[in-house]
Amino acid sequence: MFFPIWDPTMILLIPALILTFWAQSRVSSAFNKYSRVYTSGRLTGAAVARDILDRAGLQDVAVERVPGNLSDHYDPRTRVLRLSAGVHDSASVAALGVAAHESGHAIQHDVGYVPLTMRNAIWPVANIGSSGGFWLFFLGLIFGSPMLQNIGILLFFAAVIFYFVTLPVEFNASSRALAVLESGGYLTREEMPGARAVLNAAAWTYVAAATMAVAQLLRLLVLRGNRRD
Repeated sequence: MFFPIWDPTMILLIPALILTFWAQSRVSSAFNKYSRVYTSGRLTGAAVARDILDRAGLQDVAVERVPGNLSDHYDPRTRVLRLSAGVHDSASVAALGVAAHESGHAIQHDVGYVPLTMRNAIWPVANIGSSGGFWLFFLGLIFGSPMLQNIGILLFFAAVIFYFVTLPVEFNASSRALAVLESGGYLTREEMPGARAVLNAAAWTYVAAATMAVAQLLRLLVLRGNRRD
């Protein structure tokens, strides 16, 4: 039997891997490029996030500075918006785009945006399924247990659903971000294309993640089918 990581079914992952590398390269390139383009308003990402949240009536949502590169996220459990140093302290077009995007997630949470509610609900199972389901499946292969294989596939399927529910959540947050950056006067008309380029590039990373999840699930199904044969 082939080792779980390296076997002929890995060929199914190649297109997804190519898309993933391309998406990561694109978002890094766009962010680095527009991190060097500073806005005329000179407001930092933290200041813009705070203002967007306050205008939305979310004064109770804190904005925190966290370490890391592009580690920005909104935590719905603690209602805290966390921004990396390169976004929190920067007045660049890229920083404002990311800050507004994460603020969009806080607003989604506040208004009960359905896809976000769904994503938060399935996260615990999806978190287990994304790693545990994969290895549970291969334990089923090793010990010849169809039941373990099926449980592993079902758990991993939950992760696939999570990745697909994430797509509308992220696209909607970016749409909200671009709208508020323009209507709120945070960016000029000339600066808007830069923010749009950064957020569009980031969107491709979520598409790539969903594609990889589907490819992994297909790989498991092929392995199970071959084992039965």
